[in-house]
Amino acid sequence: MSNDYDIVIIGGSLAGRYAALFATKLKAKVALVESRVDHGLIYHQAIGKIANLAQSGDDLAGFGIHVTNAANAKKYPISVNWTDAMLYAHGVVSNIQEQTSPAVLAAAGVDVIFGSGQFSTSPDLAFAVNQRLLRGRTYLLASGSRPAIPEIEGLQATGYLTLANIWQAFKAPIPPQDWVILGGVPQSIEVAQTLVKLGCSVNLVVKYPYLLSSVDPEISQLLQAQLEAEGVRIFTEKGVTQVRRIDGKKWIQVGDKAIEVDEILVATEQQPNIESLNLADAGVKLHQQRLLINEKLQTTNHRIYACGDVIGGYDFANISQYEARIAIKNALFLPRLKVNYCNIPWAIFSQPTLTRVGLTQAQAQRRFERKEILVLRHYYKLVTAAQIENQITGVCKLIVLRNGEILGATILGTSARELINLIALAMAQKIRVKHLADLSPIYPSFAEILEQTATEWSNQKLHSNIAWQEWLEGFFYFRRNWNL
Repeated sequence: MSNDYDIVIIGGSLAGRYAALFATKLKAKVALVESRVDHGLIYHQAIGKIANLAQSGDDLAGFGIHVTNAANAKKYPISVNWTDAMLYAHGVVSNIQEQTSPAVLAAAGVDVIFGSGQFSTSPDLAFAVNQRLLRGRTYLLASGSRPAIPEIEGLQATGYLTLANIWQAFKAPIPPQDWVILGGVPQSIEVAQTLVKLGCSVNLVVKYPYLLSSVDPEISQLLQAQLEAEGVRIFTEKGVTQVRRIDGKKWIQVGDKAIEVDEILVATEQQPNIESLNLADAGVKLHQQRLLINEKLQTTNHRIYACGDVIGGYDFANISQYEARIAIKNALFLPRLKVNYCNIPWAIFSQPTLTRVGLTQAQAQRRFERKEILVLRHYYKLVTAAQIENQITGVCKLIVLRNGEILGATILGTSARELINLIALAMAQKIRVKHLADLSPIYPSFAEILEQTATEWSNQKLHSNIAWQEWLEGFFYFRRNWNL
């Protein structure tokens, strides 16, 4: 039986729409099945921008947002008009959504089908939706994820919010002021900082020893100190045992402390949207509710690929798009490309921003001999641009081999999301750290920190080579005397 499409994409995420457009550019015939697309990430970043402006005292009128004095806000005496704020955020989302709207997709040749469906294997593999059987040569799962709600006594009965609906709470006549966030993902940190800057009281509960287990402890501690200085109360390595509603308030037991709050935000792990797809009959296997995929992004049915947060991990748009490109090329042509996340950066949109690419110090030390690893650091307070703009909180940390190969980087500070892209490019192009040291950035600029951090490589090599130091001292001593 012939196929109707080169690829059928089971969407419901921005990665799905991106994959559909990318496939049409390769002249493939594409079907995209989706119910809805969650633009929560854009909402978070738009509201975060408003919070940063409100905290700094900037005029929000240019954004169409009115502010008033907030008598109940202890630290930041600005109250944002939430109707205006949500209109602004909705406008941002609408403008971005328009770039991959169904109309744009259809104009590009994508057959967009709204609805939910499942795989059918009789008589051949197909995807059934709206009483249609979509037959594709290959299929791509890009259905996204949703919050995984932890099993905590009383949580369901008491009620809670998730990252998908948190900002709806601020449409109430009296928005919640006292919050507890059950965190563990980047967005939990972003939302905690945003809420506290808008005058809320925030408790952030993380089950790990540090804010994020995937970041070097020293960087995580620096970010934690920044959040605590702004007013976020952080509980690490604490378990939540029960939740209760008493006299209109919500009480949550964190370790040996009972915390009274107006609202609870669950922002822990995500789980893939795959339950209704009938994957078992299609030969797609799971392990602990996660898709089993290989380096080519194929599931255990090699005609079915997957990309984005449906396969697990943090929800980062640039990583999802990278996976989509790999999956589409493999699905449409020969499956020969493998994912390599070593040179793909990611960011937490805190203030200051935290970014990372490649290996952490601990990961590098597990993979290589310790004597082969050099750790290079430089602090923002030593950068002229940071002093001028009073943005001195932050650090740049490079992990390199003694031969100068860059293994990874973590940057916490202003402009980090732009600077990490330069490091990622250098890693992808096999540019050694000594070439970063030769960079002559505009002065003053935050890019100075890359040059200054990279310079530490030659300094450390010199300080560890006693023979070379003695030779240099002897050489200059001889030359000084010879000139006489």
